[in-house]
Amino acid sequence: MGEIAAVTLATLFATVSPIDISAIFAALTNGMSAKERKRTAVRAVVIATIVLLLFAFLGEALLNTLGISLASLRTAGGIILLLIGIEMVFARSSGASSTTEQEDEEALERHDVSVFPMALPLIAGPGSMGAVMLMMAHASGLGGQLTVVACVLLIMLLTLVCLLAATPITRLLGVTGMQVIMRVMGVLLCALAVQFIFDGIGDSGLLSGQVAAVSQHQ
Repeated sequence: MGEIAAVTLATLFATVSPIDISAIFAALTNGMSAKERKRTAVRAVVIATIVLLLFAFLGEALLNTLGISLASLRTAGGIILLLIGIEMVFARSSGASSTTEQEDEEALERHDVSVFPMALPLIAGPGSMGAVMLMMAHASGLGGQLTVVACVLLIMLLTLVCLLAATPITRLLGVTGMQVIMRVMGVLLCALAVQFIFDGIGDSGLLSGQVAAVSQHQ
């Protein structure tokens, strides 16, 4: 339980990145009153939580419907998380864990930013959705899955706190502090992603098949 909780918290913290999101939230809600900012933050986190929980509980059924194995999910999810981790380490953005330029322009024209771009794709983006499905598949038994759900709720609560305290956090850490945190979490996410890829390839049976083929030739 402890291991799955630690891995889930680290993975979700890196993919959701509450501190980075708080800086974006502060910029998008600059002209709002404190009451409006609070309402927007709560709505964004609630919507994102619902989306992530839907992927957590219905993800396996979706995979079965599409004929996708858990080994494939682990490998593909690991690759996606690895790309996000590399982005974080080198402070580059491709849209996997952030918004694109076109999405930023559309967001500036909207009065309500709680659904887009805050809930989707900033909080519940491709990376965090994939991470939730991956961790649910990685968890063993009902206890492990409940642990993953609890971790999702905990990260969402932390995200809400960061959004509500967006302005003080941005001023306290500054650009340098936020970049340091992002790079450290990026390195950890890369390591976790590579482990997921190894697990997926191992579970697929490809390596055992190659070993058997070599043995037959010998």
